[in-house]
Order: sequence, then structure tokens, then C-alpha cells
Amino acid sequence: MERVDIAVNRKAFRDYEILERLEAGIVLTGGEVKSLRAAKADLSDSFARIEENEISLYNMNIANYAQASYMNLEPKRTRRLLLHRPQIQRLKDKISQRGLTLIPLKAYFNERGIAKLEIALAKGKKFYDHREDIKRRETDLQMRKALKNRNNRLTSLKIINNQSSITRK
Repeated sequence: MERVDIAVNRKAFRDYEILERLEAGIVLTGGEVKSLRAAKADLSDSFARIEENEISLYNMNIANYAQASYMNLEPKRTRRLLLHRPQIQRLKDKISQRGLTLIPLKAYFNERGIAKLEIALAKGKKFYDHREDIKRRETDLQMRKALKNRNNRLTSLKIINNQSSITRK
């Protein structure tokens, strides 16, 4: 069995500078796991917080499973994340720095079929950082287009040269 991505927080890559990534387990009920297998999860606007040496995930929306019992839980309830104590302590020390936060990047099932969450230690981007990213993307795109056009011209010249040498013989 291979890793199966369920949900990706695209907003996180736009709004934050990712400093460090970690894999965390997530405490779920049976209906939530079934809903995740159906890929009915949303990570946008979710975040994690460390409270009393435990990490909790807030605002992750997992839709209620239709065939579950009458005991469906709230879709955006707080969920506990599972990490080793030294990892939590290290994150707690880093978060005490100004401007760092924990955000989820991906929810997925690992090779053993266990639901996992990729979380990141991140720093919020400023408005000018967004502009720099856009400029960098545009210049990369222009360079790729220029290289592609150059390669296409060289290839077409080679084809023309090959055809002219064939007709001469």
C-alpha cells in the first residue's frame, strides 16, 4: 500500500514561509476515519496549538459520515495530535519565538493505512513577501519560455539542415 493524500492546505504555502515539517498522528473516531477515506476533509483555516504539553488541531473540517450512527461529532471539533514529548518540547521552545506558528500542510494515510497529518513550523509572510514570490515565479516562467523557444528553433534548424543534406545526395 502506498501513501494516499486526502487533503492539502494550499493556502499555507501561499501565506506562510515553511521552516520545518513534521509528521503527526491524529486522534479520530471511526466515522471520521471513514469520512477521511472518502476524502471529505478540509485543512484551510486550520492551525495547531500547544497547550499543557499536548498539541491540539483546531478548525480542521471532517464531514460527518452519512452511514455513521446517531453519535456524529461536530465536523470542526478540536482534535489531538500525537507527537513524542521531546518533539513537543522542541516545538514549544521554537514557537515561543515571535511570529512562529504550527499549521497543517497535508492529511494522508501512510503505507500502513494509518491517518497522519503533516504539520509545519511556519512564519507568516508579509505583503511584500507575496510580491517577491510573484516576481520570482514570473521571471522563472519567462526564462523557461525563452529556453523552450530557443530549443525549438535549434531543433527546427537541425531538421531543415538534415532535410537539405538528404536532398543533395
